[in-house]
Amino acid sequence: MELRTLRALVEVVRRGGFSPAAEALFTTQPNVSKAVRRLEDELGVPLLERLGHQSKLTDAGRIVYQRARRMLAETDDMLAELDELRGLQRGTLRLGLPLFGSSVLFAPIFALFRVRYPGVEIKLVEHGSKRLEELLRAGEVDLAASLLPVSEEFQWQDVRAEPLVALLPEAHALAGRASLTLPDLAREPFILFEEGFLLNQVILDACSRRGFRPLVAARSGQIDFIVSLVKAGLGIALLPRLMAERRRQEGVPHVLLDEPGTLWHMALLWRRGGYLSHAARAWLDLCREAHAGAGR
Repeated sequence: MELRTLRALVEVVRRGGFSPAAEALFTTQPNVSKAVRRLEDELGVPLLERLGHQSKLTDAGRIVYQRARRMLAETDDMLAELDELRGLQRGTLRLGLPLFGSSVLFAPIFALFRVRYPGVEIKLVEHGSKRLEELLRAGEVDLAASLLPVSEEFQWQDVRAEPLVALLPEAHALAGRASLTLPDLAREPFILFEEGFLLNQVILDACSRRGFRPLVAARSGQIDFIVSLVKAGLGIALLPRLMAERRRQEGVPHVLLDEPGTLWHMALLWRRGGYLSHAARAWLDLCREAHAGAGR
């Protein structure tokens, strides 16, 4: 059963005849007649009693007409909702963001997205990057922010790349240097983030390439607390320059880390070959606008 044959029947009844129905459907009267006959043949019952130029619904025709009206109304509603989705008048964006860096990189995007697309709901999930990648694999979020490099199973769009800086106690012998390398810090106690933060892996992998494993003095999930621990002399910390500058404290000098392979490179990920909703594409477009020039 085709919707066009149902629509032909409905228009014949609404308009009071085949010719007016043909005009409403932008077709010819013979085409409308064929559509109604095809529907009758398919259902095996007469739907219209033809009386000269007039047509009257049979008992079976009344049942089909009432049902067809509801089916066509539901179809029209469905198409209207799809148009609203395409126009981003409604919809849902399931977004996964890390606990670290999101306030700097993504808070302005939220505000702009809400202004442009007030009918789209954002369902936000916050976790460490490793957990966010798991949720993305499972299809529980549409987009997730994580650090590069990532698995080939994901496609990605650049957000921002930042060098790391070493945070040192004020009286540290290296505090006056313009830049440092990891071998300069090999004997220092490190203050790292908690498990689940991919920045830890970036740091540990870079240390491993330099032939040492750092002594870990403490771990925390709070940047302000990490900076305070450095100031208290517990050890050194490595943070992305952007975040470190926003948490700058007197008595905690910053020194650029001049070390290959230690960029903090944030990107937005989605499943390779997976469906991206219009809302997800709009979020990617806004991020591209906001962080233009970050470079892939």
